[in-house]
Amino acid sequence: MDEQINYNLKQLSTWKRIFFMLVFAAIGALVRMILWAVIILQVASTLLTGKANQNVLSFGRSLSVYIYHIMLFLTFNTETLPFPFSAWNLTADLQLPENKD
Repeated sequence: MDEQINYNLKQLSTWKRIFFMLVFAAIGALVRMILWAVIILQVASTLLTGKANQNVLSFGRSLSVYIYHIMLFLTFNTETLPFPFSAWNLTADLQLPENKD
């Protein structure tokens, strides 16, 4: 048991994963703040014009998918690094691992 823990602690891949998780946790927090700005813009657009702004709608969808990709990475559901280490719209094409329960 102790040998396995020592082995895991010495793995460079484990530490790289932890580093990228911290980076993407910070990026995710920033993107969520931007998403709130999008929400406020859409509410204002709906109040003023009676409909959602199509450009902001598309941008909000892209941000939501990006946040989803970050969350998949942070929860170990994918090993694929989110943008800028992969394509912006890659999340829809991700192959998620099967649940082995």
